[in-house]
Amino acid sequence: MMLGMSLATFTALHVLISLVAIASGFMVVFGLLAGKSRDGWTALFLTTTVLTSVTGFGFPFDHLLPSHKVGIISLVVLVIAIAARYAFHLAGGSRSIYAAGATLALYLNFFVLVVQSFEKAPALHELAPTGTEPPFLVAQLVVLAGFLALGTLATIRFRRVASHAA
Repeated sequence: MMLGMSLATFTALHVLISLVAIASGFMVVFGLLAGKSRDGWTALFLTTTVLTSVTGFGFPFDHLLPSHKVGIISLVVLVIAIAARYAFHLAGGSRSIYAAGATLALYLNFFVLVVQSFEKAPALHELAPTGTEPPFLVAQLVVLAGFLALGTLATIRFRRVASHAA
């Protein structure tokens, strides 16, 4: 039992939170590409991304796993992005820090989605049963390249809007 829920219920809740975080994260990043902060989507994305990282520690474990390390990195990135957005109000360099941090947090969620897809989806698991095979590595490389491009553009465009407004 986790938080009074069965493991199956806790897992379903964790997955639902993660999917909401990913979907809302894309809304935030697409807003950044347009130079908009999308306050409602941002609050939903940051909240659900923190929750997905925190609930990841609620599963039974006996040692620190790679998923925990990703969760710790995500929480550090989120603290910085949240501070840039809410404490520094996107002033000066915090605008770029927020855009890069939000994109990185979304990437980390998506990275875990790819890992879980290869572990849980039978067709993908058959292609890469250990997670070290070329199909898995190519998928992660494509995702990384896509997010690097997306994050770079989002950061430049979101920062550019601020410099044009000044």
